[in-house]
Amino acid sequence: MERSTRFLMLVRIPYDRTADRVASRLSTHVKDLPELLKRSVTWDQGVEMAAHAVFSVATDVPVYFCGPHSPWQRGSNENTNGLIRQYLPKGTDLSCYTQQQLNEIAASLNERPRQTLGFKTPAEKLNELLVAAGDAFTA
Repeated sequence: MERSTRFLMLVRIPYDRTADRVASRLSTHVKDLPELLKRSVTWDQGVEMAAHAVFSVATDVPVYFCGPHSPWQRGSNENTNGLIRQYLPKGTDLSCYTQQQLNEIAASLNERPRQTLGFKTPAEKLNELLVAAGDAFTA
């Protein structure tokens, strides 16, 4: 989730969430983003980002880790997690979902107006950001 626009991309991690697999899958998706969107990644203290150095070297994107037991350091992410839970309740077996299905959920959330964005959608705000920067991106 991009912090200023709230634009969301969901990435399917097949099989398990080992650090190497997470770093590899995220690297693949982050490489396709415009440079403007590759400033940093914020992560909590989960072991799935133990290979953060591999991710950073592959993408040239630094990883910022929030303090332990400090969800306020990732408020936008916590809010977005709540929105995702409307589609994928806690305890849902995510292995049953394809990348296409996850893309559809993300698209639905990216077309949902947000009060924090002046009732614009994340897709509209991302477009404004990229047009202002002269960059292009197709989700």
